[in-house]
Amino acid sequence: MEILGVYNIKGGVGKTTTAVNLAYRSAAEGWRTLLWDLDPQAASTYILRRRAKIKARVKELMRGDASTSDLIKETDYPNLDLLPSDFSYRHFDERFGEKRNPAKQLLKLMIPLHRTHACLVLDCAPGISVIAENILHAADALIVPLAPSPLSVRTLRQLVDFLDERQWHDLALLPFFSMIDRRRNLHKETAEQLRAEFPFILRTEVPYNAAFEQVAVRRAPVEVFAPRSPAAEIYRSLWREIDERLENVYKPQLLEQAT
Repeated sequence: MEILGVYNIKGGVGKTTTAVNLAYRSAAEGWRTLLWDLDPQAASTYILRRRAKIKARVKELMRGDASTSDLIKETDYPNLDLLPSDFSYRHFDERFGEKRNPAKQLLKLMIPLHRTHACLVLDCAPGISVIAENILHAADALIVPLAPSPLSVRTLRQLVDFLDERQWHDLALLPFFSMIDRRRNLHKETAEQLRAEFPFILRTEVPYNAAFEQVAVRRAPVEVFAPRSPAAEIYRSLWREIDERLENVYKPQLLEQAT
């Protein structure tokens, strides 16, 4: 199972919109996909029109008395399932922090999912926390939406330093520009500065566009309500580039293991 975390230390950069649309694209490509909404605000759960009446189950999950498989809900889209969030997810940090090896607890909860799904997309809450460390430890790749602002420069540097400090060099870091408006000088200058400093930033850019705001209004992925729009093609392009980048990362490793 390929695990993709959609994450940024900073909030308000389009993480949930990205997670929902990439999960939908993965499912449309024929992969059995699970979107796990790990943000207590439950925005992905809301967009995919599922209500998470699972408080007791979440408590059981954190105690180890229930399996993640028990909480999965089907969505309205083929091959796409949802593990919905609940406001009680805010207690994950506390519960994980009480365990031995707290940064590996989420990975343990994912074990049953390997038998049922080919791709797991994690919609992550912002900030650096115990649950964030779990996500960084578990993910194969980290998809990082970047708003083109001075704060994005700072938070990307913080994230890179954090990963270097823990020597998590096997995690593919895949930032891309989100909500960018190249008519604005600040956006253009910030994008150029970051691309020069971090050449691994993806080529695909998600512009500031009303269609992306409609994801929360219409409660559906862009490809569902506007399949022929430029916005839909942008997410298809983003998915292709992520897939291509991961192939380049993992194929050399597989060849090395084979020899």
